[in-house]
Amino acid sequence: SLAADHLGLMDYMEALKLITAADYVPPTSDENVTVTDTEFSNVPVRLFVPRKVSDGLRRAVLYFHGGGWCVGDAGMKSYDHVARWTSNKLNAVVVSVNYRLAPKHHFPAQFEDVYSVTKFFLQSSILSQYGVDPDRVCVAGDSAGGNLAAAVAQQLLEDPAVKTKLKAQALLYPALQSLDLNLPSYRENENDPLLPRSLMVRFWSEYITSDASLREAMASNRHVPVEASHLFQFVNWSNLLPEELKKDHVYTSPTYGSSELARKYPGFLDPRVAPLLVSDARLRQLPLTYILTCEYDVLRDDGFMYARRLQAAGVPVTHDHAKDAFHGAMMFVSSPAQLAVGHRLLNRFVEWLNENL
Repeated sequence: SLAADHLGLMDYMEALKLITAADYVPPTSDENVTVTDTEFSNVPVRLFVPRKVSDGLRRAVLYFHGGGWCVGDAGMKSYDHVARWTSNKLNAVVVSVNYRLAPKHHFPAQFEDVYSVTKFFLQSSILSQYGVDPDRVCVAGDSAGGNLAAAVAQQLLEDPAVKTKLKAQALLYPALQSLDLNLPSYRENENDPLLPRSLMVRFWSEYITSDASLREAMASNRHVPVEASHLFQFVNWSNLLPEELKKDHVYTSPTYGSSELARKYPGFLDPRVAPLLVSDARLRQLPLTYILTCEYDVLRDDGFMYARRLQAAGVPVTHDHAKDAFHGAMMFVSSPAQLAVGHRLLNRFVEWLNENL
């Protein structure tokens, strides 16, 4: 069955790439926003600049698209729409980043691309070129892009070369940890049509390596070696989830995996891959945070645990939980009902930015 599963997922990944390609729209300016494809720090970006004259300096959002680090494009209709809507509603410059993708490129390529674009944009000369207020810049992203946004916000705290501080981070149903792939949300949504557990395992493992041994270890949740056992405190859902999400789930101690796997592929234990793995002391310095979670989503509990840990560390967090939504609700829409939900969540995200950025 593993072979069939493997073929099924391979086909699924190829199908996702085809959907991405079919959904592509060229950069098209309209009466409100000038849209161009360009490069920042040698990384392709789609840039959205408002046309209306601004009284003062503008806000800015750096946006990282989702797609499991393997698929997706800033030029997809849905991502183009989100960035354009955000730019127009907030009179903000939006930089939507086309980072390199797996399986051709593995971690840290994706992270390095979004990080170098962010660092490039935060230079005072670039901010002033686009009329951006250095005190009003936010990183944002959905799913794997939410993972990258969280990782960028953390990494900037450690970087003495960057003088401009982020005002906010906005994480839309983000993936935040690759240690425990048996959280209640992974169990309950194992067969979710859009993001089943098997595909999320595939995305996590493919982000790190195409070696099937990591994927197989992750699929059985036996990939973390005993010497990394101290990291489980950061993702222990029995301490970090609210009662209503624990339901009848029982927390069991981890089953440890091979040290050799972690030596070969240390990425899955790296906080740049799994932002939940940083200490509370690091979390304390993070900016104002928005987190959206969806009920029907394997990644739901990642967002809940991060919100809980950030709040405990004293970071101001707005956590919106959409009880009627699936993973990808803002981007992937197949019915009018889902369209209404997606529109509501997008409006809420932009409203939060408007009030806090």
